[in-house]
Amino acid sequence: MQAAPRIPPDQMRSIVAERYSRIGDDAATESTIPAGRAWALALGYPADVLESVPSVAVDAFTGIGTPILAATLQPGDRVLDLGCGAGMDSVLAARRVGPRGWVYGVDLAPGMIANARRAIVDAGLTTVSVVEAAAEELPLSDRSIDVALVNGLFNLAPEKPPVAAELARVVRPGGHLVGAEIVITDGRPPAEPDLEDWFR
Repeated sequence: MQAAPRIPPDQMRSIVAERYSRIGDDAATESTIPAGRAWALALGYPADVLESVPSVAVDAFTGIGTPILAATLQPGDRVLDLGCGAGMDSVLAARRVGPRGWVYGVDLAPGMIANARRAIVDAGLTTVSVVEAAAEELPLSDRSIDVALVNGLFNLAPEKPPVAAELARVVRPGGHLVGAEIVITDGRPPAEPDLEDWFR
């Protein structure tokens, strides 16, 4: 059996952005990608933490772990939330770094970006900027980040090494990365997955 032709990286990024934008508009329309408050609770976000975050961020949450809960953030830190989605981790990070810190939320999906920006306003935060950009081309200066948070972005990126290289470029020496990711361990043979498999 012949593998399906490989989807070009730019086209794959567009497909991912469109899919996640639809979730941002209405998470109930998604049947493959887990999303929302119940999913966040299942991953280990405490109920009181979720209650403290604007619902526009929680209802469209699509992370795959809880890196924000494991991150050591200090007042004044500059934080990158890569693949920020609807902004839940960005809100939580901004509260922890305080008024002297800054959080940069970066995502590819316009629908998620819109939700994240609403969440930031609803939370009354002024130390967060949310931008639409590819993870392979971050709009950040070299060595400008103290802590990078990545909650399930690598599995969606069609080209992993450039994403890793960008993270290495923007995180300062002595800074750190806290991430959560999906790893397939079921022994399936190497093959090009079909498109729906990309989102599992």
